[in-house]
Amino acid sequence: MSGATDTPPLAPPRPVVLVTGLSGAGKASILRTLEDLGFETVDNPPLTILEELVGDGASPLAIGVDARSRGFDAEAVRHAVERLRLRQDIAVSLVFATAEETVLLRRFSETRRRHPLAPGGPLGSRVAQGIAQEAALLAPLRDAADMLVDTSDLPLPELRRMVEHRFRPVGAAALDITVISFGYPKGLPREAELVFDMRFLRNPHYDPVLRPMTGRDAPVAAFVETDPDFAPFFARMTGLLDLLLPRYVAEGKKYLTIAFGCTGGKHRSVLVAERLAAHLAAGGWRAEVIHRDIVPATAPPAGAGTAHAGREALARSP
Repeated sequence: MSGATDTPPLAPPRPVVLVTGLSGAGKASILRTLEDLGFETVDNPPLTILEELVGDGASPLAIGVDARSRGFDAEAVRHAVERLRLRQDIAVSLVFATAEETVLLRRFSETRRRHPLAPGGPLGSRVAQGIAQEAALLAPLRDAADMLVDTSDLPLPELRRMVEHRFRPVGAAALDITVISFGYPKGLPREAELVFDMRFLRNPHYDPVLRPMTGRDAPVAAFVETDPDFAPFFARMTGLLDLLLPRYVAEGKKYLTIAFGCTGGKHRSVLVAERLAAHLAAGGWRAEVIHRDIVPATAPPAGAGTAHAGREALARSP
């Protein structure tokens, strides 16, 4: 025995993202994207509490800082960022959003909002003065930025993808998927976005042996899967979803609910929901299965594997 003690591995540093930049350049969109990624977000806090705000928390943190802050001083923010970067427990990134002056003028004209540094009066040259003043004020932060984002010709979905690619936490799901089985007599799940009607498949309800079982039982699964139309349907349905899911992610969609219905919500819909969840997990997607109309049992039935009555979470890295 060597006597050496094993030291636990160091936890990865907590991400802290400071978002700043020109008004109208997309700072709010960047903060919303980070919030969707699981970051705790704070917009425009008093600069005097910036370092205190970072504190010793565990959650990823995103802070919006710009010229609207009372007593804003870009050099003071830059020095605060430098001090934060000395900490070993956090990983600090400074993101600066910018856009061409003509683009910013058009955006302010379209939204009819006042520029925070414009000297007042109608939209037009005074907005241009505010843009120029803000660009000069924020120049030190632009020079110190780890990530410069020019949104002049950047569509919002592309901006989201850029931010997600850079800051998505390890293990975070690209799309949270819920798979629901249900029975039509109790109505469609209100949250369902894609609904598939399984009543075209053979119905185990008419077999007295299978009737008390559910779609999680092997005999019911075998009965339904021997329907000659099951395999072609499942292949086409999963092929459609394999096409749609990456496109949903590319467009910034965060949640998807897929529902399968049958007459009682006990046999066919349950089986297909289970099979789809397994297919999604094998493809690297994170899915939660909810069997809405099954009464939870005290123990899983024989041959049901690791499935649980009522609700099952399948966690996989996307």
